[in-house]
Amino acid sequence: MRLKSGFVRLVLALLCLSPLLSVARAADYPTRPVHIIVGYPAGGSTDIFARLFGAYLGEKLGVNFVIDNRPGAGNNIGTEQAIKAAPDGYTFLLANPANTINASLYKHLNFNFLRDTVPVAGFARVPNVMEVNPEVPAKTVAEFIAYAKANPGKINMASSGNGTSIHLSGMLFMNMTGVKMQHVPFKGSAPALLDLLANRVQVMFDNLPSSISHIKAGKLRALAVTTATPSPDLPGVPTVGATVPGYEASAFFGLIAPKGTPPEIVARINKLVNDALKDPAILKKVKEYGGIPMAGSAEEFGKVLTSETDKWGKVVHAANLSIE
Repeated sequence: MRLKSGFVRLVLALLCLSPLLSVARAADYPTRPVHIIVGYPAGGSTDIFARLFGAYLGEKLGVNFVIDNRPGAGNNIGTEQAIKAAPDGYTFLLANPANTINASLYKHLNFNFLRDTVPVAGFARVPNVMEVNPEVPAKTVAEFIAYAKANPGKINMASSGNGTSIHLSGMLFMNMTGVKMQHVPFKGSAPALLDLLANRVQVMFDNLPSSISHIKAGKLRALAVTTATPSPDLPGVPTVGATVPGYEASAFFGLIAPKGTPPEIVARINKLVNDALKDPAILKKVKEYGGIPMAGSAEEFGKVLTSETDKWGKVVHAANLSIE
C-alpha cells in the first residue's frame, strides 16, 4: 500500500509540475532557429509575407526564422510537412487560401487542415488582380469577356497551382461569365508570372503583392481587382464586380502551427505579429503589397480559416471541381 500511495503522490506531483515546465519552456523559447514552411517557390505572395514577418520575428526573438519553401501539389506538400512536424513551436506554416480551398477540392488528403492545426496569427488580406499580358487586346473586363468568347478555349489562364485562390478566382470568373479558358497550373506565382510576362499564358488572377511591381512598370495590364471595393494601390482600376455583378474574392495570409503546439508559444507569436502590424515599417510594406492588416487574436484568425473553408467549399461544389 505504501508503494502504491507513494506512486500516486509521484504521479500527482508530476501532473502539477507539468504546467510549470511548459511555462518554463515557453519562457526560454526559442533557443534555436524556427522554420516557417511555405508551400510555394520563392517570389510569390505567400513567400513575400513569410519573409517580411519572419525577419521581424527573428529580430525580436534573437534567432533566425528560416523560410522553408516546399512547393508542390497545390500547397499540400508543405502543409503536410508542417502538420506532421513536432508541435514544439519550431515549425509554422504560412497559411493562405489554398489551405481552405483544398479541404473540399482534394478527395484524398493525409490530413484535415482545421482539425490538425492551431491558428496563430493573421498577417493581411489582399485582393487578387485580374491581369493580362499587354499583347492581349482587351483593356477592360467587358472587352476581355468579348475577346474570350470570340476565342473559346484559346486563352491560357495561369495560376499558382490547383486549388489556390488564384485558380478559384479564375474558375469563379468563368462560371459567372460563361467564358471558356484553358487552366495552366504552376508551382507558385513566380513561375506563372514568368510565362505571363512572356505571353505564353495570357491572363492570371494573381495575388496583388507578387504582381504589383510588374503592373506599375507597365509589363502587365491590370483589368480589375477581385475585391468588392477598388484597391487604393491601383488607382483607376475597377473591380471585377463592376462588370460581373456579385463577383468577389480575396486572399489572406497568416501563421498556423501543428496541433498540440503549447498555447504559451502561440500567444507569444500572436502578440509579436500584432506588434509588427503596429510597426510603421511593416505597415508600409503590407500596404505597398496591397494588403489590409489582419491584427487580432489567434481565435479570431481561426474564425477566418473556418469561414474561408466554408466559402470556397461552396464554390468548389458549385463548379463540380475535384482532384484525386
